[in-house]
Amino acid sequence: MRGLYSSKTKIRQQIFTEVARFAYEGGDYSKFESLPYKIIPGEISTYRESVFLERAIVGERLRLAMGLNLLSADEQAPISTGVEESMIDEKVYEPPLINIIKFACHSCPEKRVFVSNGCQGCLEHPCTEVCPKGAISIVHGKSFIDEEKCIKCGKCQSACPYNAIIKQERPCAAACGMKAIHSDEYGRADIDYNKCVSCGMCLVSCPFSAIVDKSQIFQTIKALQSDTPVYAAVAPAVAGQFAGLPATKIRNAFKALGFEDVVEVAVGADLCTVEEAKDFMEEVPEKQPFMATSCCPAWSVMAKKTFPDIASYISMALTPMVLTGRLTKQDHPGCRVVFIGPCAAKKLEASRRSIRSDIDFVLTFEEVAGMFAAKEVDFAALEPDEEPLSFSSADGRGFAVSGGVAKAVVNAIHRMNPEREVKIANAQGLDECMKLLRLAKAGKYNGYLLEGMACPGGCVAGAGTINVPEKSAAENLKSKKSSPFETACESPYVDILPELENLYNEFSHKNNE
Repeated sequence: MRGLYSSKTKIRQQIFTEVARFAYEGGDYSKFESLPYKIIPGEISTYRESVFLERAIVGERLRLAMGLNLLSADEQAPISTGVEESMIDEKVYEPPLINIIKFACHSCPEKRVFVSNGCQGCLEHPCTEVCPKGAISIVHGKSFIDEEKCIKCGKCQSACPYNAIIKQERPCAAACGMKAIHSDEYGRADIDYNKCVSCGMCLVSCPFSAIVDKSQIFQTIKALQSDTPVYAAVAPAVAGQFAGLPATKIRNAFKALGFEDVVEVAVGADLCTVEEAKDFMEEVPEKQPFMATSCCPAWSVMAKKTFPDIASYISMALTPMVLTGRLTKQDHPGCRVVFIGPCAAKKLEASRRSIRSDIDFVLTFEEVAGMFAAKEVDFAALEPDEEPLSFSSADGRGFAVSGGVAKAVVNAIHRMNPEREVKIANAQGLDECMKLLRLAKAGKYNGYLLEGMACPGGCVAGAGTINVPEKSAAENLKSKKSSPFETACESPYVDILPELENLYNEFSHKNNE
């Protein structure tokens, strides 16, 4: 749970910090073997039944944080296997991005409804009356559920006046809007990668921290130590993510990590807004019944996988991340760009062949927090930035919250054509996004602009965030108020948008030849 400091948070932070420290300090890669003992010291277990199991799990998490693949539980090999090959300043994520450490999985039941000892054996027993399958009977004065008859509808749970009936579901499966998680032959969670869109909601929902994504912390730091300048492209959801780091010190904080400078992804959001506004006015309803936004990669991949017949209605606009990367590399030829944001799915987006030349690495806020810890960056001791981040609109920064993208596009349309009426519908969480697209396919949203966000609450609730989503949304609102202008149409970069689009078209053509 974002914003809750727990043993799970502590271990994740230790792993990111140690990998970052390992990269910054350099030296013999064989030292990697000792890291599980540093993170899990002593002889007595703290979190699980065995200290050896704890270290084995930490070892696999360290491998994934290095961008390596999991080792099979029946494979006799040191955890540093492959680390030497990974100690480079350039590495594309190898699928799968989201992984389950099988021996860390608790084998939670997929779904069950049961009567707790809170049952009072009441006279009315409404649970038996509402059950559509007659699965509930009274045994020794208490309610009893026949598992073979039960269809897990939850009606008995709702009817019980004592809240004595409990409906349980595997947390990772409950969080997965794609229904991509099931049980393997041993009852452990397993991911159907044909359905998975790497939103990371399972990752943040697993209480046992058995689900982990790969990282590029090590490779990013190696790039920072090279002679090539590296720029941090920071997503709008950064507001309030790092405790004690005000917006006026963000630039100097990232420079302390070795970055050349910081650029706002909200600048790319402004360009994306203008592009989508123009597309909507040109395409809807004359050429297509509705248009859906494109900036959330998990949402757009879900739409294309699940509703291929309406996939063409997803905006073709380049995402804010890509536009920012392209703009930065145009201004600073030969540089590298690291997208730093809240999203696990952005890692998958950046690995596409058509995008690799624009974005070199993707890190989450949580991973960057490990870098700050490894470098022992004292936010309080930093001088305020000489040049604060102030090149994006309030609407561009508003991309971080649910509803913000659609609002920005509508505002841009009204700037371009004040008479144009735009109806919008938005959904957050892939379950709700699926419902939105079903209704759109049925013709319920003809003429609409649709916005989908895979994470409930928007990017401020992404899998790689640190702060409580509600607090992050409040900080984002403060950030919007400090923007130098209101709408994307006022961006000084709008004039070069066609040039950036042409670069994309040329690159895509080369890749398709």
